[in-house]
Amino acid sequence: MSENSVLALYKKCCSMPLGKRFFSWYGARKAPYFSTISPQIASLEPNRCELLIVKRKRVENHIGTMHVIAIANGLEMAMGFMAEASIPKHLRWIPKGMTLQYPAKADSNIRCSASVPANAWVPGDLPVKVEAVNAAGVTVVSGIINLWISEKPAKK
Repeated sequence: MSENSVLALYKKCCSMPLGKRFFSWYGARKAPYFSTISPQIASLEPNRCELLIVKRKRVENHIGTMHVIAIANGLEMAMGFMAEASIPKHLRWIPKGMTLQYPAKADSNIRCSASVPANAWVPGDLPVKVEAVNAAGVTVVSGIINLWISEKPAKK
């Protein structure tokens, strides 16, 4: 079985200077709203993705912490990259919903992650665990993004 094209591109970019930055920029351009948080992919492997959002004025709320919608954006991007790097070629995915809890203030850079077990890729509902932690390792947002996994239609 050939390597997943998203993982192959990530590995190729990582072998070059500033490759992770280029991959992150390129990936965010595929869904332009992701560019609003200037995400940096920290790691990408089958069934797991982690990215960093730097705390800066444009992602802050009125009390000077990172806005939860910016964090939700990062969690959705981490989930999307994880899904694209993991899903078998005969399947496809679409998000169905997101449930998040905000147990702490996001007062620093935030690391967003998304993960599923390796055997999760079967048709039906797939709950993807997402988590955002601050620089001290404290969880600031946690939750589930629900995906619908289905077979790709036969090509005509």
